[in-house]
Amino acid sequence: MIRSIFAVTGLIATLGFAATPTFAGPTRYPLTLENCGVQVTFEKAPERAIGLGQNSAEILLLLGLQDKMAGTAFWPSKVLPQLAEANAKVKLLTVEFPTFESILAENPDFVAAALPTLLGPDSKVAKREDFEKVGVPSYLSPSTCLSTKEVKDAYGSRSALWNMDLLYKEIDELSQIFDVADRGHALIADFKAREATLRASVPADGKTLSYVFWFSSPSPSADAYVGGKNSASGFIADMLGGHNAITAEAEWPTLGWESIIAANPDVIVVASLDRNRWELDKPEAKIAFLTTDPAVSQLSAVKNKAIVVMDGQAMNPTIRTIYGAEQVAEQLKTLGLLK
Repeated sequence: MIRSIFAVTGLIATLGFAATPTFAGPTRYPLTLENCGVQVTFEKAPERAIGLGQNSAEILLLLGLQDKMAGTAFWPSKVLPQLAEANAKVKLLTVEFPTFESILAENPDFVAAALPTLLGPDSKVAKREDFEKVGVPSYLSPSTCLSTKEVKDAYGSRSALWNMDLLYKEIDELSQIFDVADRGHALIADFKAREATLRASVPADGKTLSYVFWFSSPSPSADAYVGGKNSASGFIADMLGGHNAITAEAEWPTLGWESIIAANPDVIVVASLDRNRWELDKPEAKIAFLTTDPAVSQLSAVKNKAIVVMDGQAMNPTIRTIYGAEQVAEQLKTLGLLK
């Protein structure tokens, strides 16, 4: 049934949204959606969903569906602070990659996955047909169901810049699946308003800033994982009136520091990660390397102290992307680089 204005307003107030509530009719079941080239049918709203990957889990939590979730897995970062209370009600399977058996042990009736490495033809966790065989419908984030023959990595590549439309599609479809479309509309309206505000943050001096988004590296001597040209990182640069200095179309290219030095970005954005897989997951470790390495420390961005910290999960095409862009904008305004 359609939620009352009080229910929707309460949800928005709880999550800190500023958007005006909008309304949508109830979902008509059976509901059939085309998701990443696969037809998925739902006979009713799920009751025991698994959020497989941080973005999928956080969207479900943002939609107020914690009571319909049987578990979550794969968390590179801690849950958004405003979702901590709701998330505490949901079983955590693992912060890393779960096993297919551990997911089935929770008797799920729906699995929403954030990445093809969690649900895809080359996934070590499960393939979509694995869940289909046991009668569990699955859903893969439209932002990540991509692949090209030219670039073969775990995340594929993009020939065009990612934008929030794919995220809005994901929020809308998940809200339809659970019959909470009004909540989905309210969440989308909030993100659109925040994006509009960020796009007004053009460089203070009119200069187009170039960015490098450094996710992490196994060691200082290893290649760096950076956001590709058309990735969510590139979208953040575009939102802030600039561009990604990395021109590779791979979603997450690995580059040697010689290539990054050649790109000579105006701003270096370093990721903050909670997983602590590598020492350079920590932003302070990244900054220490940038400022002490004989060659890298000569970059203009380093000399100008134009190094900013951002939630690493926001460098993926997720609901975190807007939050990350806001983090970057706030720090660049303090540096006088954005107005």
